[in-house]
Amino acid sequence: QVQFVVSGGGLVQPGGSLRLSCAASGVTFVQYNWGWYRQVPGKARDLVAVISSRGNTDYADDVKGRFTISKDNNKRAVYLQMNSLKPNDTAVYYCNAVGRPFSSWGQGVQVTVSS
Repeated sequence: QVQFVVSGGGLVQPGGSLRLSCAASGVTFVQYNWGWYRQVPGKARDLVAVISSRGNTDYADDVKGRFTISKDNNKRAVYLQMNSLKPNDTAVYYCNAVGRPFSSWGQGVQVTVSS
């Protein structure tokens, strides 16, 4: 059974930085395209960053130039470096496969950007 353990969230002031980590287990990691998603209460979960199995990356417009997604195939881990954080980046962040996400999303991690 696939599991995701996400860490690195917290409270940060506007303009600050955080680095999220996601450890995946129960899956052949290298075969998948991976993404970071975020969700605020009452809204749908949005995909904000993607890294393909080959390492190509793509970003939602509102995080482009501020967020960087990376991965370590040996550790079966995906990372999200978030810089220049804004209050509207506040959300619960999750990692999962892209295209056909696994049904088990895990708890995610809260990121709160506030002064």
